[in-house]
Parts: sequence; structure tokens; C-alpha cells
Amino acid sequence: MLEKLFHLKENNTNVKTEVVAGITTFMTMAYILAVNPTILSAAGMDHTAVLLATCLASFVGTLCMALFANLPFVLSAGMGLNAFFAYTVVLGFGYSWQIALLAVFIEGIIFLVLSVTNVREAIFNAIPVVLKKAVSVGIGLFIAFIGLQNAGLAVSDDATLVKMVSFTDNFHTTGICALLGLIGTVLTAVLYIKKVKGSILIGILATWILGILCQLTGLYTVNAEAECFSLIPNLEMTDFTKLGLTFGQCFHVDFDTVGIFNFIVIIFSFLFVDLFDTLGTIIGVCTKADMLDENGRFPKIKPALLADAVATTAGAVFGTSTTTTFVESSAGVAAGGRTGLTALVSAVLFLISMFFAPIFNAIPAFATAPALIIVGFLMFSTIAEIKLNEDSYLEAIPAYLCVIAMPLFYSISEGISIGIISYTLLHIICGKAKQVKPLMYILTVLFILKYIFL
Repeated sequence: MLEKLFHLKENNTNVKTEVVAGITTFMTMAYILAVNPTILSAAGMDHTAVLLATCLASFVGTLCMALFANLPFVLSAGMGLNAFFAYTVVLGFGYSWQIALLAVFIEGIIFLVLSVTNVREAIFNAIPVVLKKAVSVGIGLFIAFIGLQNAGLAVSDDATLVKMVSFTDNFHTTGICALLGLIGTVLTAVLYIKKVKGSILIGILATWILGILCQLTGLYTVNAEAECFSLIPNLEMTDFTKLGLTFGQCFHVDFDTVGIFNFIVIIFSFLFVDLFDTLGTIIGVCTKADMLDENGRFPKIKPALLADAVATTAGAVFGTSTTTTFVESSAGVAAGGRTGLTALVSAVLFLISMFFAPIFNAIPAFATAPALIIVGFLMFSTIAEIKLNEDSYLEAIPAYLCVIAMPLFYSISEGISIGIISYTLLHIICGKAKQVKPLMYILTVLFILKYIFL
């Protein structure tokens, strides 16, 4: 049955590999179950309700990806988009979280229309191959940077913006976390070099177990103020009645508190960021998994985008911010995942996590950080496919700008926009305007307008 549904042999994979890949992706993404409720609760939403909504939206979206597109991509509440939801729309603009959810719901409906009418697919195909490869590299640096932050190895600094952590300062809290993240990264790298199956998943679990041992021996101290919580899982159950606090609330809004123009701006802000974050993620993961055809196109892009749109719409009804394809899907791809069976496994785990959320929440960020760092390297390796000689500068420079923009501006969509703008402008200035596809000009104008008005 699984062979008939997911075409495992055709994709040179098997059930065991797909299951391990699905577990790996889920474990790498499990942090969202702790992070998303924390961020959205700042907007006044109930923590447990958001947790349940996140699990349900992830399950529905990922299941659609598995069945519609037969792809190893996993969806959940998008990072960055949830921060925009809570800190900009609600806390910044002063709108209620119900209005923000309605904006997300409408954005999802628009996405459905764009997906059915091939607009999103046309955008994907219009982006030059060199920029698609650059997106893969840029995402690699971006998620590696996230991994360094999650491990506590990269910390903020007033003078240089970012610096390496001091292991001796606060050793029993943030110091030991950073050290465990470093040890986990080395361990994961060794396992991967030795071609151990499921090396990324093993690295996550091993790092977590080391953390638990440190807590039991007193090397790691629980300190809520330092955001160092207990690493030992709590076996209590979740209160499922809390879901009623957010379910369907996107349809209970008071439009007297928001003007129609401002509401449209909010919708298109969500739409713009989600569109290019999703495209960027799919491009990057597909490039690394060698899923693009000889023309740099992705044959399954339409059902993948459709699944993404359904997830966003459903997520808004459940009570969470924009649900999108996760770049951490590359962890499962790196572990060998090639079909929707990988996504199905992750979807089921998200559903199960509703019952055992406290256990999954006990997995610390420093334990999943090594996976992000190593996967970042694997995606970065695509840079070898970008020609950097003098004859290729016209395409190489926009690719370079795309790559460095993602980690430095902390945004996949910013990297894409800068890459597209620079690609179009350089071709025009250098007399090669005819080499640029018409849709690229439209995208360039839209991106420039975004920087002016949004």
C-alpha cells in the first residue's frame, strides 16, 4: 500500500529511510511547539490553545503535502511570520489577535487562488537557476546561524551586533548549554561523515540525553530567568478544552477598530512575506534534494503550493499565525527522505504531540541546534554549482547578494528580493535586458514598491 501511494522504489528509497527522515524532520522542528505559543501569547492568546492549534495546523498542512504532492516537506507556524503577527500587527499596530487571524485566513484564501491559477508556479519558474542555487546556499547559512543562536554559541553584542559566547560566564546555565550544543555539533558531524543512518536524529537525542545527565549531576542548573528550564520531560497531559479559546475566533472580529485600507495592508504584508518565504524554502530544499529538472523547474510545485495554502487557511481557523513549509524539511531530506511518507510520519508525530506536548517541549533548543548547523553545511555545499569566474559575474554577483542577505537580514524573503532586484538591474545596466524574463521585471517592481510602502 505504501509503495502504491508514495512510489518508494521510483524515488530510490524505502520505508525505513522515510520513517527515520520523518522523525528527524519532526525532531528538528519540535522547537516550534515551544516557541510559537510563547510568541503568540505575547499578543494575548492562550499558550496552550496556540500549542494545540500549531499541532493541528502542522498535521493538516503536512498531511496535504504528503497526499497532494508526495513530497518530504513539513509545514508548521512560520518563524518570522509569527513575530510579525504578535509584535507588529497586534502590539505595534494595536489590532486584536482575532483581526490578525482573519488577515491570515484571507491571505490563505488568496494563496489558494494564486496556486490554482498557476501564478505562484509561474513565479517559481521565472526565477533564474543561479538564483535558485543561491537561495539554497543562503538558506544553509541562515539556518546554520539559527542553530548557532539556539545553541547559545552566537549571542548579541552592542559593538559588533553578534559575537561568540563566553563559556565560563554563567557556566551552569547558558555556558553549559552552549558547550553541549558544540559537543552535539561535533558528534553529529562525525556520525554524518561515518555515514551512520539517522545521524542527525541520533545527534539530537544524544545531545538531549547529555543535557539531562548534566542536570542530574548539577552541571546544568534550572533557571527560568536565564530561560534554562528543566530538561527532564513532564508526563502531565494537555488541557484540550483550551483550543476553544482560539478555534474559529478569526470570524469574530470588530471591524470598527480597523480601517479597510489598513486591513488590506496587513493582509498583503502577510501574503508578501509568506509567498517568498515559501518559494525560497521549496527552492532551497528541492535544489539540495536534486528535485529540479534540467531547466531548473520543479514539476510538483503546484500541489506543494496548494498544500501550503490549505495549511495557512486551516491554521488561521485553528488559531495560529501563517503556516508554511519549513526550511527544516531539509533535515529529513539530508536523512534520505524523498517522498510524502516522510511528511506523513512528521504529520502523525505532530498530531501525537498534542497528547504529550510537555515531553516534546522538554527538548531544548541546544539539542536541535547541531542538526540545523550540519544541515546548513549540506545546503551550503550547493555553492560549488555557482560559477564565480569573470565571465559569470553578471549572474554571480546577484547570487552572492542573495546569499549574504538571508543570514545578515535574518530573512529568506529579503534574500530573494535583493537577489531578484540586483539580477534585473545589473542586466539592464549591462545591456543584457533581453535575458531577463518578463515576470522578473514585475517581481522587481513589486519588491521595490514593498521597500517604499511596507
